[in-house]
Amino acid sequence: MRQNIVAGNWKMNKTLQEGVELASELKSILASKTPNCKVIVGVPATHITEVVKTVDADKVAVAAQNCADKESGAYTGEISASMVKSTGAEYIILGHSERREYYGETNEILKEKTDLTLANGLTPIFCIGEVLEEREANKQNEVVKTQIEEALFHLSAEEFGKIVIAYEPVWAIGTGKVATPEQAQEIHAYIRSVIADKYGAEVADNCSILYGGSCKPGNAKELFANPDVDGGLIGGASLNAEDFVGIIDAF
Repeated sequence: MRQNIVAGNWKMNKTLQEGVELASELKSILASKTPNCKVIVGVPATHITEVVKTVDADKVAVAAQNCADKESGAYTGEISASMVKSTGAEYIILGHSERREYYGETNEILKEKTDLTLANGLTPIFCIGEVLEEREANKQNEVVKTQIEEALFHLSAEEFGKIVIAYEPVWAIGTGKVATPEQAQEIHAYIRSVIADKYGAEVADNCSILYGGSCKPGNAKELFANPDVDGGLIGGASLNAEDFVGIIDAF
């Protein structure tokens, strides 16, 4: 049975002290609630250990926003999947459109990162999605299929079963534009069909596919009502505890 998930991505925001304060606020608001979904916060690497200590582990899990495509060694400034594991984080966000665009991450690099994440007993939240020109050229299906095939389809069915997919319409991130619930459902259903063609209906049905484009408390319920939308990867709205909980409450 697939999980409903609301995952925050703080990106490069909040000092350590501000991050701990936000995590404390989230803990306090959720203290009287029992979320109907898995709640995850993706925090800067410098914050992971402290945020892990701050949140209520029964209600909130912590994700890193990236890891290296190498196991260890002379890679100054990089953070390995095993280092992430040692912090108490449980997830790693991989392949975010910003990593692909600004840091040249290819499907081949992401394949390595996925393997290392899984090898360390962590769950990848694997991001896919098309930019505006690709959407306008009606190439979104082709783009997401290639991203999944090239980075993930070397995995066994059992390994793939541990992946969370996050679909990001890149043209809707931080722009205030949102895919309509119908557009979100259409591409989420297509992504599930691509997984089913490779691994069978059971694996596809059990895969959580999150929507990641300008999801807010005001539109979350409508987006999450779609049968193939299993939650959201939340950017800006995750930086405010009340807004983030508003999205969690959509379930």
